[in-house]
Amino acid sequence: MLHRFRKQNAMPVQECPSCAHPAQGGNGEDQTLTKVANGCRCRIRRHRAHGAIRQRLLDLGFVPNAEIEMIRCATLGDPLELRVGDYYVTLRKREADLIDVRAA
Repeated sequence: MLHRFRKQNAMPVQECPSCAHPAQGGNGEDQTLTKVANGCRCRIRRHRAHGAIRQRLLDLGFVPNAEIEMIRCATLGDPLELRVGDYYVTLRKREADLIDVRAA
């Protein structure tokens, strides 16, 4: 088990383009939620979804100015696991691509 823990810590950390300048609070540009790297936090700026998908995202807590943390991405890149407030949500990549965020 200790061997497994060491192996996980040896993995390189993916750098998020929005967190590249932490002293400045990110680069200040909007990006889609799918481009946020694992472990990075961001705030929702707006949705580009309509109808039932928009209502589902709002019901799940993806409201403007909510803080989100990207937890991880599945092996093939879909779905994404996110933390919204104190709970975890899994979103399809095509739904996350409809959400614009800014670095928190």
